[in-house]
Amino acid sequence: MGGITKGLHSNNLYSMKVLFSGGGTLGPVTPLLAMWDVIHEAHPEARAIWVGTAHGPEKVLVEKNDMLFFPIPSGKLRRYFSPLNIIDLFKIMGGLFASFRLLLSERPDICISAGGFTSVPVHWAAWWLGIPTWIHQQDVVVGLSNRLMARSATQITTALEASTSQFSQKKTIWLGNPIRRDVFAGSKENAIERFHLDSSLPLVFVTGGGTGSQRVNQLIVEAVQHLKGHAQVVHLTGRERPQELVERAVKHFDYYHIFPFFTDEMKDAYAAADIVISRGGFGTISEIAALGKPSILIPKPGHQEHNVAYLAKTNAAVIVDEDTADGNFLAKKIRELLENKKERDELGKRLQALLPKAKGADILNIFETVI
Repeated sequence: MGGITKGLHSNNLYSMKVLFSGGGTLGPVTPLLAMWDVIHEAHPEARAIWVGTAHGPEKVLVEKNDMLFFPIPSGKLRRYFSPLNIIDLFKIMGGLFASFRLLLSERPDICISAGGFTSVPVHWAAWWLGIPTWIHQQDVVVGLSNRLMARSATQITTALEASTSQFSQKKTIWLGNPIRRDVFAGSKENAIERFHLDSSLPLVFVTGGGTGSQRVNQLIVEAVQHLKGHAQVVHLTGRERPQELVERAVKHFDYYHIFPFFTDEMKDAYAAADIVISRGGFGTISEIAALGKPSILIPKPGHQEHNVAYLAKTNAAVIVDEDTADGNFLAKKIRELLENKKERDELGKRLQALLPKAKGADILNIFETVI
């Protein structure tokens, strides 16, 4: 493997280049940034580029990590009949041509992805050009994008040990989920200053994912009025979501703080949080687990429901159904957890035990084997 790349880099001036891909949401982005932490520490001469979507939230995070960012056309193949499949088929073809041009221009040594339809044409083109590829599977159920890339992948890793059985045993390894080092560098003191918090009140940190969640935003606004004197809330609302609803609530509750998007601030919000409320994507769940934080999860219908069902088997998180819950119910769950420190501690420990983070040595060993 790597025929075209190795042949083109036979001189002494060669500098290793790693291409990451994924976007649209931050789910497939954060574990790849964690991989780059490990790779770049061991190979400081290496350079990274990122292929993502034109309007997704990943561009800000990627460029903050000093990576060149290249958007390509991205389409989604739905498993049901839809006229949009025809339109998206042309987008995928456009993405394939763009991927060939980019790979021939940038000549990466390896392409790494954690899913997402942006990655499919990149990995297909890489396979055609003889460039090694590595895909990482996070969720309990394998998504269509990873299924499409798995057959041609050089290496497959999984966040969950049970997921290895869904791929070729010859090239699949259980890794755990890579966690960004920055996640562990937060400070409660910094959070108090940064978010203008009351040090005497517990903190509930709410994130609806990289693009935000309108339903989560609605539930939180309904719940906030029932938390006065019990907690303060830092709410990551999502840049792509309407802000009118949460902005109206902020005017009435001085213990409710809203922010559309985080980069460096995320680590401090995590550090100060007594409870984290999140969707059911494994990227965020893995970060919560690595920190041993108790969580309330509100899964989006689809694969996230399978993720949280896996956690529910061992009572590793409090699960709330977005269809049947209202703000009063969510506030009740928050208050119950805040009043029971032992249960909070146990939730964090169970989640941490269920989802061990990937070891840096294992990430590096796999990378150096594939490359």
